[in-house]
Amino acid sequence: MKKQTIRTMTQTALFMALVAVLAFVPYVGYIKIPVLAIQATTVHIPVIVGSILLGPKAGALLGFEFGLTSLINNTMSPGVTSFVFSPFIEMGDGLGGSPLALVICFVPRILVGVVPYFVYVGLMKLFKNLKAKKGAALAIAGITGSMTNTILVMGMIYLFFGEEWAAAKDISYSAVLGVIGSVIAINGTIEAIVAAIISSAVAAALFKAKFVEEK
Repeated sequence: MKKQTIRTMTQTALFMALVAVLAFVPYVGYIKIPVLAIQATTVHIPVIVGSILLGPKAGALLGFEFGLTSLINNTMSPGVTSFVFSPFIEMGDGLGGSPLALVICFVPRILVGVVPYFVYVGLMKLFKNLKAKKGAALAIAGITGSMTNTILVMGMIYLFFGEEWAAAKDISYSAVLGVIGSVIAINGTIEAIVAAIISSAVAAALFKAKFVEEK
């Protein structure tokens, strides 16, 4: 038991190091898209893989780190809408920051480390008679993990900071829902496809290499 615990801690530390590298190497983990005033994300990929391989507890820890790197990046190198991720960034017009930014920053990212595990395990049971069940389960887990992040983040932005986000982007509040829907549909879909391809390939390779025991 002690040996297994040490192994799990070491494996988790490796994934945490990968998350940190992706997050803090410029234009790798967070890729700014000035036209949309958003950031495309790849940091969620090791969180998804870690969730599938190591379980929801380790995945939640990786997700927390994901949120922490987002908080740090948006605080230290803020953009026009960074106030939705950092309570230390003013919303404009002397309004100051909001603690609700911490909810957006952490809750969706922690769930990115939890949801893929249960999706993968559930689909492996559901697809028990499917020949390519592992590949399908891994790909769908990658998609759901990525979309969990995109949908929850953008949904919370609309709920918590709709008017302020509209002002920062210089659009009318009535257009916010459509813009957010476009971000989810376009940016979210691209991120989900990338996550499905990379996370399923990496997880499958690590399973084959006996990095962890099969679930």
